[in-house]
Amino acid sequence: MQPVMNPKHPGLAVRVADEGFAPYVWGSDFSFNVSAYATPQLGQAVEQWPLEAITPYRKCYGIDPEEFSSFRDAPDSEIFMAFLDDCPVGHVVVSTNWNGFAHIDELAVHAPARRHGVAKALLDVAQFWSRKKKLPGIMLETQNNNLGACRLYERCGYVLGGIDHLRYRGIDPNTAEVAIFWYRLFDNPLESVLNSSTAL
Repeated sequence: MQPVMNPKHPGLAVRVADEGFAPYVWGSDFSFNVSAYATPQLGQAVEQWPLEAITPYRKCYGIDPEEFSSFRDAPDSEIFMAFLDDCPVGHVVVSTNWNGFAHIDELAVHAPARRHGVAKALLDVAQFWSRKKKLPGIMLETQNNNLGACRLYERCGYVLGGIDHLRYRGIDPNTAEVAIFWYRLFDNPLESVLNSSTAL
């Protein structure tokens, strides 16, 4: 696959991950600030979700590049890396899920490289990959304390498909984290209806 260039950010390109993937992951900061927990609402825009303010903290997902080593160059999965001026700054892991949808297993952007269109470019490439596979859409999961990600998915045409209040209780029985499942449906007559309902 040839590098995909972003006309709004000429120095931004996305290409299939290479042997530099692991060093890039180990050298990147994927953490983000959390200042509130949202109560997600089906059929409502993210900006309308009630928020519970908390003492701010920094959250970091433990990303292990070896976890997805088998996804590279496989028939039903791929890893793409984003580069700003030839420096690796983000990645997306996409695979074919059991239900026929593409599944974004991981999307991450190095903290200093955010707000340069990197995440959007990675989602666009994941969508291209999924359409090329003739899959009906893409699904992914995030949490109610990652509001920046929720706003991004909404802007990119994803709709809220499900909310799971118990997913993380096995890790911490008192957690306030809620799993949120987003879907991007392709060429589906319901898509315009779902998107319009979230824009109300």
